[in-house]
Amino acid sequence: MMFLFISGTEIVFILFIVVMVFGADKIPEIARGLGKGMRQLKDATNDVKAEIQRSAEKQGINTDEITGNITKEIDDIKKDIDDVTGSIKRRM
Repeated sequence: MMFLFISGTEIVFILFIVVMVFGADKIPEIARGLGKGMRQLKDATNDVKAEIQRSAEKQGINTDEITGNITKEIDDIKKDIDDVTGSIKRRM
């Protein structure tokens, strides 16, 4: 199991250290606090995105067209990279 380049053994070790440092009774409280903080960050990010969208619409900027163009360029670059790395992978 790999999650963000951390193996299962490393996750178990980290959890063990957390239990030793904070105690089993504090873990749910810590998890709730982290969840609440992540939710606030997500809400703030969505608010900023909405404000940028409203501002762009006020200025008459078509963000759908810009996003589509950027997505197309990214897909083209990914395809080019896959073409190059594909030939390298086949040689190995």
